[in-house]
Amino acid sequence: MKNALIELQCEMVAERTYVNPNNLSWLQYDILHFINLHKNILPSKLSIELGVARSKLSKALKQLKLLGYIQQVPSDHDGRELITSLTQGGAEFLLNIYNNHESIYKLAKEIFSEEEQKEFTRLAKILSSKLRNERIKNNG
Repeated sequence: MKNALIELQCEMVAERTYVNPNNLSWLQYDILHFINLHKNILPSKLSIELGVARSKLSKALKQLKLLGYIQQVPSDHDGRELITSLTQGGAEFLLNIYNNHESIYKLAKEIFSEEEQKEFTRLAKILSSKLRNERIKNNG
C-alpha cells in the first residue's frame, strides 16, 4: 500500500505540473484552490489550513496579487485583517486547470466500475480529511 500511495502521489504531481501553464508554485496553486472553495478568507485561516508559515504565505499572496489572480480588501470588522478572494483572472486560471484535470476523472470513470468509483471516493475522502485534520492540529 505504501508504494501505491507514493506512485499515486507522483502521478498526481506530474499531472498537476503538466496542466500548470504559468508555472505557479505548489503553494500558490493550493492557495488559489482553497480560496476558490471558501470564497472570502483571511490569510490567518489560509496559513492554518495549508500548514504554512505566515511569512511564506504573505510572499505567495503578494505574487498572486501581482499576477492579478487574487485581491485583498480590509475586513469590515478589523481593518488590519485582509479578506482575500479570487479575481476574475484567478477564477479563469483555475477553471482552465480544472478542465485540464478532467482527463483524470474520465480515465478513472473508464477503468473503475461504479462500485469501485464509490469506494475510491469514500477512501480518498477519509484519507484527505485525516491528513488535513492532522496538519491543522499540528500547525494550529
